[in-house]
Amino acid sequence: MRELKSRDEPDKTPGNERSHGLVQVLKAGTIYFLVAVGAEFVLEVIRLQVVALHIGEKLAEMLEIPNVLLATMIGARWVVDRFILPPLPGIRLGVGFVALCLLLISEWTVIQALQALSFEGYVTSQDAAVETIPIGALSVLAVMPFLVGYRWER
Repeated sequence: MRELKSRDEPDKTPGNERSHGLVQVLKAGTIYFLVAVGAEFVLEVIRLQVVALHIGEKLAEMLEIPNVLLATMIGARWVVDRFILPPLPGIRLGVGFVALCLLLISEWTVIQALQALSFEGYVTSQDAAVETIPIGALSVLAVMPFLVGYRWER
């Protein structure tokens, strides 16, 4: 007699487990992207409307970066705990790279739509001293789910 599977019971075939893992990484990466971009948007508004008026645009931009990194750490920790991601580097880095790709796609879409700038025009409009810091922040966004997953034993 053939056993019937319930709808809630996942299929344990190797191909189905792999696709379930990929879907989980994509979902977690998307949520991580939304948390990181949401925090960055709120901090950007505060920087532009309050801080930059008092201390200057470049200094305000430099002061915003540690706050964005802290929000990224908190968001990464929440996503790792929420989705119960195993401590495998491939899965956690996959979540970070999904968020990074979504961030780059959305950033370039907004830049081209709102500012009508090409990639070269955007790069030449940036200050050389401040230009390298967001690249470091983007790399931290990509690796943060991997970094926050380790618990240090005492």
